[in-house]
Amino acid sequence: MKNSHRRAVTVGALAAGTLMLVAGPASAHVSVDPQEAPKGGYSTVNFKVPNEKDDASTVKLEVTFPTDHPLASVMPQPVPGWDIKVDKKKLDKPIETHGEKITEAVSKVTWSGGKVEPGEFQQFPVSMGQLPEDGDQLVFKALQTYDDDDVVRWIEEQQKGAPEPEHPAPVLKLAAAEEDGKAAGSASGDGKATEQTAASSGTDADSGDGSDTTARVLGVVGIVVGVAGIGFGVLAGRRRTS
Repeated sequence: MKNSHRRAVTVGALAAGTLMLVAGPASAHVSVDPQEAPKGGYSTVNFKVPNEKDDASTVKLEVTFPTDHPLASVMPQPVPGWDIKVDKKKLDKPIETHGEKITEAVSKVTWSGGKVEPGEFQQFPVSMGQLPEDGDQLVFKALQTYDDDDVVRWIEEQQKGAPEPEHPAPVLKLAAAEEDGKAAGSASGDGKATEQTAASSGTDADSGDGSDTTARVLGVVGIVVGVAGIGFGVLAGRRRTS
């Protein structure tokens, strides 16, 4: 019985170790950072690319931008050692931003010429906007190419209620923007506090001026009284002498 128990424990441990080895690389997929941004705003999104192979390097990344929610502004940040190519596509329906009509938008950004070595990762920053207000997420399908000509297609979309796909596409969640009223209320509160402080300071200043005037009057009265006392003493002394 003891030997059977030991064998069961050993088999269980080996199975758990095997699952960890299999699950480890699966979680290291191309993703976005941050994973959430406010609707209707602008955000800098990093495409995070880990190298999943032990014997090959990542040498190319292609990210396709959504056409159902085209972005008027897409500006990749230079990454040392990498070349950047931006492809644009004419829109079926122009979009308007800041009073200007946009007839084309970025459809794909490609980084190449550099290397992500085994055991390393690289971030590719992109400033983008204006983010849509009528959606809950943006899906960016990506292709990761290795120097052994292997191409990993991170294009599978997550289905509600289903397990995570093997090669999920990077997804940027869109959250409701913070209300300006809170900031305005805070600013209004600060303004009231400032007014109260100013009023308090003004009252203190008036009180201080009143105190100074009173002190000056009392000082003058004291001097007059002192002079009168000295004169009285002199006259009294003369009378005694006479």
